[in-house]
Amino acid sequence: MADTTVGFRLETSMGLANAAPLDDEHILLAGLRRGDEGSYETLIDRYEQPVFSLICRLMDDSADAADVVQEVFLKVFRKVDSFRGESSLKTWIYRIAVNEARNQRRWFGRHRRREVGLDPLPGEATGYGDYLEDPGRSPFEETLNHETRDLIEAALKEVSPVFRAALVLREIEGLSYEQIAEILEISLGTVKSRILRGRDALRKSLAAKVEGTQVAGLQYTRRVEEPI
Repeated sequence: MADTTVGFRLETSMGLANAAPLDDEHILLAGLRRGDEGSYETLIDRYEQPVFSLICRLMDDSADAADVVQEVFLKVFRKVDSFRGESSLKTWIYRIAVNEARNQRRWFGRHRRREVGLDPLPGEATGYGDYLEDPGRSPFEETLNHETRDLIEAALKEVSPVFRAALVLREIEGLSYEQIAEILEISLGTVKSRILRGRDALRKSLAAKVEGTQVAGLQYTRRVEEPI
């Protein structure tokens, strides 16, 4: 199945485009299995920020994302001896993160009746490290970029969690179909189906939000132009 783009790419430093070399990963794993404190610090430095970003996007309410991240790394530390290296360390950690986000959503569904999580306020960071800004951009361009990003993030929250996970891993994290299949523990065909359906749902949600924004802007303009 040919891959197509959804027409958006969030500019972010949160992805893991430059994966650690295999030898470096083996050294890190050996240190973790020895209980080496420096290896734990390296693991946190390398993966905490992208895992936090991933979980924020997978959860309906990101207010508790930090607690979920802590649980992810506790499980990584406890289970590192059982990690056989059949996938990359990154893929294994992401699988744990996706499962923990799913468990948290289920817990909220059973124990709390909440509204959909609040979207970030204008100007607020959405993760540990806010998006990198290009110093050459004008204030108008920066405002436009933030508004576009906020629209995408809000629309993403409305996509079914089942499709959202595959969509985030593909479109934002830039992972391959094979990596996503390992993380979500599903077949390649299911990965592609979920991404396509997620893209379609996101397009519809974005279209509705853009239309609503334009209507609101038009109504505001008309009020301003009315004679006093």
